[in-house]
Amino acid sequence: MDEELRKRLKAALEEERESLRRQLQDMGVDPDASGIEGLEFDAGFSDSASSTAERARLLGLTQRLRTSLKDVEDALRRMEEGKYGVCQSCGREIELERLEAIPQTKLCVACARAATRK
Repeated sequence: MDEELRKRLKAALEEERESLRRQLQDMGVDPDASGIEGLEFDAGFSDSASSTAERARLLGLTQRLRTSLKDVEDALRRMEEGKYGVCQSCGREIELERLEAIPQTKLCVACARAATRK
């Protein structure tokens, strides 16, 4: 991978990290906390079925955002360690087109397909 592409991918990852952190903060969630801690519900948030469903939806969204944030931060760490762009399953280089489409990916196309089939 040439230096220009690496810089572009790093910039994309950093931008995505900031976007995810902002989304969590906008929800009133601490992006640095682990799990689903930090998601607060006000005292008026009743215990009806609809509020329970909304709470579940918000918790699910929080978990997805935190998982995405972790994936992006892991990709940035791998980049700093010189391990970025290498499939964590088979050890081959990840296709450049895949990295450009999904910069935080850990798997090459073949391994991602195999993982999806499981």
